[in-house]
Amino acid sequence: AASSGSPGVRPPPALAAAALRPAGCRAAQGRFAYKLLHDLFANYSSALRPVEDTDRALNVTLQVTLSQIIDMDERNQVLTSYLWVRQAWLDAHLTWDKDAYGGIDSIRIPSSYVWRPDIILYNNADDRFGGSMETNVVLRSDGHIMWDSPAITKSSCKVDVSYFPFDGQQCRLTFGSWTHNGNQIDLRNRLDTGDLTDFVENVEWEVLGMPATRNVITYGCCSEPYPDVTYTLLLRRRASFYIFNLLLPCIMVSFLAPLGFYLPADSGEKVSLGVTVLLALTVFQLLVAESMPPSESVPLIGKYYIATMTMITASTALTIFIMNVHHCGPGARPVPPWARRLILHHMARLCCVYEVGESCKSPRRAPGRRVGRGDAGVLGESPGEGEVGAEPGGCPRDRCLCHHDGLLRNVGYIAGCFRRHRASQRRNGEWKKVAKVMDRFFMWVFFLMVFLMSVLVLGKAA
Repeated sequence: AASSGSPGVRPPPALAAAALRPAGCRAAQGRFAYKLLHDLFANYSSALRPVEDTDRALNVTLQVTLSQIIDMDERNQVLTSYLWVRQAWLDAHLTWDKDAYGGIDSIRIPSSYVWRPDIILYNNADDRFGGSMETNVVLRSDGHIMWDSPAITKSSCKVDVSYFPFDGQQCRLTFGSWTHNGNQIDLRNRLDTGDLTDFVENVEWEVLGMPATRNVITYGCCSEPYPDVTYTLLLRRRASFYIFNLLLPCIMVSFLAPLGFYLPADSGEKVSLGVTVLLALTVFQLLVAESMPPSESVPLIGKYYIATMTMITASTALTIFIMNVHHCGPGARPVPPWARRLILHHMARLCCVYEVGESCKSPRRAPGRRVGRGDAGVLGESPGEGEVGAEPGGCPRDRCLCHHDGLLRNVGYIAGCFRRHRASQRRNGEWKKVAKVMDRFFMWVFFLMVFLMSVLVLGKAA
């Protein structure tokens, strides 16, 4: 810019310093770095613990950053996550005077060059036991080493599905040294919680926190203490998917079951509706069972399915019984007085079941009153029954054909058939009304049961 004649434009200070620095200085930095690497690892061994006093423990700090939850396998109880693991320790054998090497304060070298603590995930569930990626370490002049490595881990997680799909899980990630005890490596957590600043939101799980705790455990195999750092991942399931795909269809199908009592008995579809609803709920139950671990704890939605299926089974059995009452044959007995009083009077008023021309508020005649002789009209009496005695002015007994014995027997037989037919129709009508009242009563009872079960399930989940 200065050569072009623009005095108002200046290069950045860093570029100006690099331009003013001689080319030999930049080359000298590379020679110093090469000489430093050669001098540091001339007599260095990465097989031994880098401490000057072997009786002292080496302090190792651990920090875990959760980047992503890849998968939560509830059936196999395995959590797959993507982590960034940062380990820091002091290597007493890798120190230098930065002034002697051109002011070099830190270098980045392959992690295989230096000693590394054997920190592993204790509850690893990966069949290949894959460790961290082989990344570089940052080595400072005072001997401090920082090793950042990404890792995809599969950890075992105890899954409790009692409140599925409104459940929450606590998955633990326990890190510790496999061979060094607490007298050799003192493992500590750098922060009291895992780092979630770079976490990628999961569509199924919501992360509530990731607290870290340090534990010192003495195992049965050894007398020395073994410290570890445990990160507890607090998860809560996002239940919207399961509500719209499993719970709401079940509730809607459950409300169809009581409507089977509302169907007319002559339609022939009452039992078919109950069986169809039962099969639909069985399909939903199988979908839930495929994703849940085979444990003794039944999930909340599974309990709801079982209760609903039991209710539908009971409703189908009651429907069969009521249809048998409705289709009772001509030889059915009369309705018992207690049933006539309880069902045809009290329950019919309660369920608002009335005949044509009646209403819930209209006066009703006693259900037990029978039709008298005057109600039967012509069918209740034999024609000419009132004319057996000849009235004054009537035809003489010896000349009227209606008084022949054969004709009287035939007319009496026909009248008796009509009376028996009307009595059978009256009995059948009473039994059909009993079945209709029972249908309406059980319909409201089962509607109430479905509503209460749905409210209890949602309330318990909340």
